[in-house]
Formats: sequence, structure tokens, C-alpha cells
Amino acid sequence: MRMNQIEVLTKDEIELIHQNTIELLETIGVRIESTEARNLLIDNGAEFDKNSKYVKFPESLVKDTIKIVPDSFSLWGPDGSFKFEVNTSSTKFATVGTPVKMYAPEKKSGVRKSLLEDTISQIRIVDSLKNIVCSHVDVWPNDVPYTETHYHSIRAWAEHSYKPFGLGCYGRVASKDMMDLTSIIAGGEDELKKRPRLIGFFNPTSPLMLTKIMLNGLFVFAKYKQPIIIASAASAGATAPVTLAGLLIQTNMEVLSSIVLTELINPGTPVFYSTMNCPMDPPSGNVAWGSIETGLITAAAAQLARFYKIPSRGPGAVTESKCFDIQNGFERFMTLFFAVQAGINYITCAGTYESSLAEALELLVIDDELIDMINHGMKGIRFNEETLAINEIKRVANEGKNYMMLKHTSKNTRKEIFVPKLADRDKRGVWRRNGSKDIIVRAKEKVNLILENQVGPGIAPEVDKELKEYFKIIASRTMDEFRKAEGLDESDDPQEIIGLEG
Repeated sequence: MRMNQIEVLTKDEIELIHQNTIELLETIGVRIESTEARNLLIDNGAEFDKNSKYVKFPESLVKDTIKIVPDSFSLWGPDGSFKFEVNTSSTKFATVGTPVKMYAPEKKSGVRKSLLEDTISQIRIVDSLKNIVCSHVDVWPNDVPYTETHYHSIRAWAEHSYKPFGLGCYGRVASKDMMDLTSIIAGGEDELKKRPRLIGFFNPTSPLMLTKIMLNGLFVFAKYKQPIIIASAASAGATAPVTLAGLLIQTNMEVLSSIVLTELINPGTPVFYSTMNCPMDPPSGNVAWGSIETGLITAAAAQLARFYKIPSRGPGAVTESKCFDIQNGFERFMTLFFAVQAGINYITCAGTYESSLAEALELLVIDDELIDMINHGMKGIRFNEETLAINEIKRVANEGKNYMMLKHTSKNTRKEIFVPKLADRDKRGVWRRNGSKDIIVRAKEKVNLILENQVGPGIAPEVDKELKEYFKIIASRTMDEFRKAEGLDESDDPQEIIGLEG
């Protein structure tokens, strides 16, 4: 019998969240920073308040649009040989695109800036893992210009991985580059639209704002029908109500309004109903992704996604720990287990720590084993005539046999007992003779072994030539040109461009 699914909301509570969301979308709405997006919504019955820039969504628009969201879709790797399906009943695992630092024990701080070579290593590790099916520019290459990041990441992915890839919807220009580059790799725009290779990250800004830079990218991803993660990242007590019920209503407004816009751009575009929400840490004001409340929020998001019949995405293996201590271990296992048992369909953040700002390849392979362990546990306990083992109990009692001598034991051991590859179960003497290695050392050995042997699909010479020609266009752009193309040339705030420090 499988383990029961965690549910933190009753049917009445889900309905309460939904009805209040609909009422607030109709009476208050969401601030939309893009004229193009506002006009599309107005043309479809929404109301625009010119003073507040808030767009109010009629109930009929929300309900009718939500109905056309696909409840399942597939993703392919660059050469089309690898594929997985996302739906509302299964669970897949992936990484997340926020780390800007790498684990570096030789440094006093324990970390260093991430580089393109780290991006490549991370892509290669993910390609070799059993359970993690997709990476998402998880390690930002600080040694290449910001405006070229997407090119170098996509090129590395195409060369080294058979699995799909994810990037942020950060602007019209970069997002169109992503589509063009991936079309070159996949064999044309029609092939890319027919068999999507990319996942886009679209993040509403809490409270209740959809920014121009992200909306510009959303239009491109939706027009090419690449699946989009619609993910609020609110902090209870800081950018959302401190009460979790209030946070769920606000972020539901943000996610549903974004989904409505996505489906108006291109009906039938696949999306994930997503959460990266967590509480504020009261003493510091920082985010607390590794908290028990994150688990509760994630479980509630899974239920809301099922209510809307949309695949869900949420965090797992998240922690605020800055080192590989017990806090790192219990927070990452707790949030991962919560997400799995809640029924989240696409669980991200493998390999990260320190609020997912830092990456460790060692943690990536450890998380892959944690997923194996949890998946084994979720199967529950087998009950049938063979597993009851009545005859074996009688034989041991009547014949004086040892269970290790029985065929029943050898036949069922692997089915019943999970055997870890990284966790150590030897006696201390054996452990010491083998070098007294902790799990990080053993994980590092696995990382090195993968990097010595992993081989990706490579890039054909004719594709390589096209990519290099396209790169000349990307490399020739200045940041001022980038800002102007995104409609940000009149803004003095460099933070409007995601990932760019002022």
C-alpha cells in the first residue's frame, strides 16, 4: 500500500481561497507593467485603472481561460532522443536557476563566484543522474557578460546534455535569442514548437505585480509554446501577509493572472502552477525556505494546482544552511519529502543550499540518492501471499534455518530494502580502513567519476557554424541597446533587468 498523500487544506478551504482570489482579481486586480500585456487583457474583457496601473480580471475570463491549460505535456532534449512527460499525477525532479556561488572548501568563505566551467559541469552531472530530468541555467557563469549568458548556457546544454533545459523569461531580446538558438539546435522552429525543449521561468513580483522585463519574455516563450513555470516567490510577513492563508490568496492571484495572460497570448501553452513561497524569518527578515512553513505552503500549492487541473511545481531540498551540517541535511530532506508526499508534479532546487544561492555538485548527487530513497518509501509496504512470508516463518521456527539461507530472502531483498550508494552503513573498523570518508567526500568521488566519463550528444559542424554566426549578433549588443529594446531606456533603475547589479 502506498503512503497517503499529505493534504493541508480541506475542500472548503480550497474553495475559500479560490472564491476570495476571484473576488480580489475582480475588485483590485494585479499591476501590469507592460502596455502590450494590458491591451491584450483589455481586449478580452479586463478593466484597466490608469492611475494604479492595476488590471481587474472578470470572473468569466479567469474561469474560461484556466479551462484550456493542458493537464499534461512532454519535454525533449536537444537532439530529441530523451523525453519525459509532465502531468498532474506523477512527480519529476529538477534543479533551479538561482545559484551564483559554488562550494569551494579551499576558500575562507567556503564559496566562490560560479564560472562557465561550473555551468558546464552541472549540466553534465544532471545528464548522468537517474532521477533529475532537467537543469535550468542553475549555475550562473559570472565570467561571461550578462547579455551573453543565455548563449553560452544553451550552447553548453546542446553539447553536453540529452535532457531538456530551462531559462528565465528575462526579456524579449534574450528570449527570442533562446528560441532562435534552440531552433538551430533542434532542426527548426516547427520542430521546437511541436516538441518543446525549453522551460521558461516567469516570476510575478510580490505583492501583485507583473514586471515589463518578465512579461516581454513571457510573450516569446508562450508564442513558441515552451512550457512556463509561473512562480511567485513571496515571503510571508514581508511581501505577502504573514498568515499562510493570506499568502496563499495573494499568490494565487499572482499565478492565476499570469496563467490567464499566457493562455491569451497562445491558447494551450503548457504551464506549471508553481510556488517558491516561504515565510520571512522573524529575527532577521530573511527568507526561510528551509522552514516547516515552506513545506505547508508547498503542500497547499499542490492541492490548488490539482483543483485547477494544472501540473504543479514546487521546491524541495532547500536550506538556508551555509555549510554541510545537520541543518542542511534535515531542511533539505524535510522540504523534499513534503513536496513529494504532497504530490507536487515537478520538484526543483536539487544541488543548492544557502537559500539556493549556492551550488554544490556534491549535493546534486546526494539529492539524487535522497530522491531514490523517498521514491522507495512512497511505494509503501507490499502485502501479498509472498510478502507475508508465513511459510518462511514456519520453516525458521520448525527447521532451525536462518532467514539468510532462504531463497525467499534473496528473491525479495532488493524489492524490500533500499540500498544506498553514498550513505555509509559499514562498521567503524571497515569505515576507517576505507579512509574514514564522510558523505561529501564520497559524493565528490562520484562527481569526479561522472565528469571523467560523461559524454553528451555534441554539436554537428553545420550547427556549430550557425550558432557562432548568431553569437556575433548577441555579442555586438550593448546594455543600452538591450534596455531600449525592452522598453526600459527611460528607467534609471538597473534592477529592472533581472540579474543585473547596480
